Amino acid sequence: MTHSSIEQLTPEDLETIGVELDAIRDEVMADLDENDADYIRGVIKAQRTLEVGGRVALLVSLFPPAWLVGTAALSVAKILENLEIGHNVMHGQWDWMHDPAINSATWEWDNVSSAEGWKHSHNFQHHMFANVIGKDRDVGYEIMRVDSEQPWHPVYLAQPVYNLLLAALFQWGVALHDLELDEGWRGRKPWAAVGRDFKRLARKARKQVIKDYVVWPALAGPSAVPAFFGSLGANLVRNVWSHAVIFCGHFPDGAETFEYQEDQLEDETRGDWYVRQLLGSANLDGGRLFHIMAGNLSFQIEHHLFPDVPSNRYQEISPRVRELCDRYGLPYTSGPLYRQYAQVLAKIARYALPGGGSSPAAEPSEEQPVVEKRVVPKERVRLGTGVIIDERDVSEQARKERIDAPKTPAS
Repeated sequence: MTHSSIEQLTPEDLETIGVELDAIRDEVMADLDENDADYIRGVIKAQRTLEVGGRVALLVSLFPPAWLVGTAALSVAKILENLEIGHNVMHGQWDWMHDPAINSATWEWDNVSSAEGWKHSHNFQHHMFANVIGKDRDVGYEIMRVDSEQPWHPVYLAQPVYNLLLAALFQWGVALHDLELDEGWRGRKPWAAVGRDFKRLARKARKQVIKDYVVWPALAGPSAVPAFFGSLGANLVRNVWSHAVIFCGHFPDGAETFEYQEDQLEDETRGDWYVRQLLGSANLDGGRLFHIMAGNLSFQIEHHLFPDVPSNRYQEISPRVRELCDRYGLPYTSGPLYRQYAQVLAKIARYALPGGGSSPAAEPSEEQPVVEKRVVPKERVRLGTGVIIDERDVSEQARKERIDAPKTPAS
């Protein structure tokens, strides 16, 4: 299939795309019911059962099979809590239930990042400006060069190595990223604000470290040492898996980046914003269990289009989004985890060098098209989500919209 660029879409095309995607979101949000509520409550129940079972097994982890079972169960519990539960709850996906225990304003996750800091850097900065060089700080997480528009520096020569460290320590990398130390050094964030954010991080990290590496090992008595390494192993597994899923959703071949010019995004239409999300994201192929373990971020395209739609609905939305892409000649990037992750690692290695160059992939194919970097046309640029507006608490606006709308489903 021949893919047209965004420049070949007329303003009428973009308006129609916005209307069609709005309609998909509205239809799904109006259809939410107790089956959806039962889904998230079931996932939370399964996660907590796995966590308790894993912790109990690690209490007797001098017995090697108990250590293996405990570490495996705790690993799965931490993955579910961070991806399918915490990440999605804090996006406001389940606020429509009006359940104070499953709400973006109150949820605090099993992670060293505080919910408040993460919601600002992720829900606002990343989702609003996804893959816009100079605005989305998640492009390379401010420590890696993953695009030719990012200036090269000799420090990037080591990025294949420190990417491995980032994968192993991913929760810590994200937490430090949320501090915006780079903004402090550039004079764009007061150091007093950096200090406040650091104190918030220190409080949260202290609780996590004490829980995982002091309290539970101490309760294990004679099994304290293997219990300690069980917690360490579970955090390592969760970190590496989260890193793989998230990087595959944003940096494989086919996921585009966008040049940024001052005032460029002020007039971005809703259709423009939707198309940018489509072009800048990539999906992962897999079965139902894989998607749950990925927090349904394996449907990264649908998540970026509809960040406040419950994640269990992304799979049913996906064919409709793909069909829309086919009609308008837009790429819909998707592939298996092993291939996407290999492309990510190759890109990190390639852009460690000056210039970076193009992917060594051979001829363009329908499965993996060669794409150009987009410059969003200045005459039709306006922040158009209608959901992600307030950087202080992105979910607050989404929550008000759902509560005020007459078609909001009853809990």
